[in-house]
Amino acid sequence: MPNLEHPAYPSATLLHLESLVPCRESQVSMLLSIFGERQQFSFPSIFIYGHTSSGKTYVMQTLLNTLQLPHVFVNCVEYFTSRLLLEEILIQLQSCSSETKQTSHVPCDTFNDFVRLFKQAVASRELQDQTLYIVLDRAEQLREMEANILPAFLRLQELTDRNVTVVLLSEIVWELFRPNTGCFEPFTLYFPDYSIGHLQKILSQNHPPEYSVDFYAAYINILLGVFYMVCRDLKELQHLAALNFSKYCEPVVRGEASERDTRKLWKNIEPHLKKAMQTVYLREISSSQWERLQCDDREPGQLKGLSAHTHVELPYYSKFLLIAAYLASYNPVRTDKRFFLKHHGKIRKTNFMKKHEKISSLVTLQLLSMVDHNDQLGGPRYKCTVSLDFIRAIARWTGHKMKLHLVQAWMDHTARISTASLCQFAIPSNKVTCE
Repeated sequence: MPNLEHPAYPSATLLHLESLVPCRESQVSMLLSIFGERQQFSFPSIFIYGHTSSGKTYVMQTLLNTLQLPHVFVNCVEYFTSRLLLEEILIQLQSCSSETKQTSHVPCDTFNDFVRLFKQAVASRELQDQTLYIVLDRAEQLREMEANILPAFLRLQELTDRNVTVVLLSEIVWELFRPNTGCFEPFTLYFPDYSIGHLQKILSQNHPPEYSVDFYAAYINILLGVFYMVCRDLKELQHLAALNFSKYCEPVVRGEASERDTRKLWKNIEPHLKKAMQTVYLREISSSQWERLQCDDREPGQLKGLSAHTHVELPYYSKFLLIAAYLASYNPVRTDKRFFLKHHGKIRKTNFMKKHEKISSLVTLQLLSMVDHNDQLGGPRYKCTVSLDFIRAIARWTGHKMKLHLVQAWMDHTARISTASLCQFAIPSNKVTCE
């Protein structure tokens, strides 16, 4: 007998859904109650919040796909302006309708245009007879858009007079969302963090078929005993479990221990788990490099060739920022406009990246360091602390088609400056300032 029950869906479908979302049965049951039956009007807007890796995105995608409910799923980080966001929703709506043979770009400049185009997009019969769900993942980014976007999405059902529900997924609480001018209050649903028992159950489901369930469950128990106090991110724990399992199995493979000899298995895996503690979240080295280090019994920092900084996994756009910082440190001031601006004429100074926190991760990793004092009013100034080899590696990994021979030319031009010295990322007034 499944824990999930709903008169609109067969028990076999609900049983399958329950197996896909372990330890989230209560949240799924609540969502099913809110959704109601397909043709019924659901709640206009739902706000789901919880910490990272608490299952918000996965549960919503699994629920909508398993029950085959018409929906649009958009990540607000990827579509970071109101126009990109509204146009992407309209494009996905075209694929929901069987009457549209192929999707096409639809320009949408304002929310009034979106309401008009939305009514046209849901004119097909299959979208009129059931609730359409618009899911906005990482919805906290809506606060950075125009002031009318969030209130309008919360009242989209009223504005369009259509059976549509907007679901907002966020890592912050609703009190930080609510506009000062007031807005329609959504239904809020909290996803708590997974407990250690939940993590044990979820991670144990991924056991390899060549080993018993109890053997893999014992391994997960050891893994959580080491990492649970410092890491409760389900994705990171899944990565660590897959990365270290082969080392855990070595005594069994060599015939030195049985699957029940937990003491020998623990003594074999303990030093390697301690090494892995140094790379939690950072991903300083790749999985293949980590496996080679396991075989050589070397420390993660003992890598040949490039410096250890070269192996830090940075966010995508942080890599480009770091490359730009390095280039800006060596080119002459008079060439700034030619290299870094699209137009060479007189251009109004912009406040690009206003918040200092947006590059704080590079400072934390000691890839950039601040050189100014807090009492200076010209904005923060940084110096780049990485080598040319590091920049080459970053540029190669990102697939950026930057001609690195320019970097070499600048290095030759400034040969009097030691490459080991710190290069100052100090941008004059005619540059776009990273603040």
